Amino acid sequence: MKWSLYSISKSPAKKILPKKVWRLLMHCKSTFLYWLSKFYFPYYLFVQWRYDKTAEKIRKKDKITAVFFLIHESIWKYGGVYKLMEQDKRFEPIVVVCPNIWYGEEYMLREMDRAYSSFLTRGYNVIKALNETTQQWLDVKKEIKPDIVFFTYPGKMTKSEYYVYNFLDCLTVYVPYGFMAANIQRDQYDLVFHNLIWRCYYETTIHKEMAKKYATNKGVNVVITGFPMCDVFWDSAYTPKDVWKVKDKNVKRIIWAPHHTLENNKKQYAYSNFLTDYQFMLDIAKQFEGRIQIAFKPHPVLKPTLYSHPGWGKERTDAYYKTWLTIENGQLEEGDYIDLFLTSDAMILDSISFISEYCYTGKPSLFLIRDDTIINKFNEYGRMTFDLVYKASNHNDILDFINITVLNKNDPLSKERQAFIDKYLTPPNNQTATENIYCDLAKETKL
Repeated sequence: MKWSLYSISKSPAKKILPKKVWRLLMHCKSTFLYWLSKFYFPYYLFVQWRYDKTAEKIRKKDKITAVFFLIHESIWKYGGVYKLMEQDKRFEPIVVVCPNIWYGEEYMLREMDRAYSSFLTRGYNVIKALNETTQQWLDVKKEIKPDIVFFTYPGKMTKSEYYVYNFLDCLTVYVPYGFMAANIQRDQYDLVFHNLIWRCYYETTIHKEMAKKYATNKGVNVVITGFPMCDVFWDSAYTPKDVWKVKDKNVKRIIWAPHHTLENNKKQYAYSNFLTDYQFMLDIAKQFEGRIQIAFKPHPVLKPTLYSHPGWGKERTDAYYKTWLTIENGQLEEGDYIDLFLTSDAMILDSISFISEYCYTGKPSLFLIRDDTIINKFNEYGRMTFDLVYKASNHNDILDFINITVLNKNDPLSKERQAFIDKYLTPPNNQTATENIYCDLAKETKL
């Protein structure tokens, strides 16, 4: 493996050096890269100019190959764009399932298999990046020769072969995997990834303004489209599948969506209340049996995080997840969640992107507050959405939410949520977010 500033994070030194020394080294590396990136502004502009030349070449082609890199099924946001391309004879869309290399080989292979099987069943033209017969990784540039490449995650979660800097001779596209609401602007707007991408299709005018403010390239590659995953919420013709175990509509349906940041050393990342609430949520399900049911919808990274947690481990984690499958009024949801949202009555969460995504349903949600610094963990957009949710700082607050808001339907924030949807979440141009993305791509690649 070639040496790089990134690769040292995978080196044996991490196991040898004291934690405080290692953290200091990583902080120095991060700070160095941040200031170095500020000198890259002319280069980032040059990359955008070169994309214009690439677009000119693509316009002359009869068939345009579009590759969608998929890491987690649950953060897939390109379904509508894929379908529109599939219907356009000029485009040939292909989904490539890439590995998540952060949590070990077992997790990587399981998640790849899960995503591949799901997308194959749903009719996608999908392939796995790993050839299980030869154990060789797919050389996308050589074997597929893409013209457009779609990314689902900005960080280095997958193998370097599937990272943006290998595809600067293609048109590269990014839609955020969730609403960017956390107070970590550099990670959300000013990674090398964000500055090198040809198109960043962002959620709202607020997100574009943050890109202008925080990105080294001043957000020159940003187009406001709306959030494509949420297009279905505008589709009156869509009939969601009833995915709930208990079919009695008198039994209220609550989603519990815990985040994965259990004990993060960087306080701005720490949202999760799972370690204090995991048993209480099971107790609630039992206490309110016959009146509510709960869908356990964990962040996809919560499981591997618990696997490595000293108090949990694989056996305890798997047993806990299985419990949600076996109780009478509980269920486990680890994949797509559109139908789950649309057929639910309320959500309990500390996963911040879901504040916005669930807002589209018009239904109430309760945010679990980890500590008094919570408001400082949101960016400009996040602070606005935080006003749209009910808050719980203890278990009694959770019980009040269930009794008052869910069971008795007392929801005074409903009008505020609707006003926010109308002002900020409605996609521009009288089109869906998917249509905005597709039209922009079609325009830039059409003769």
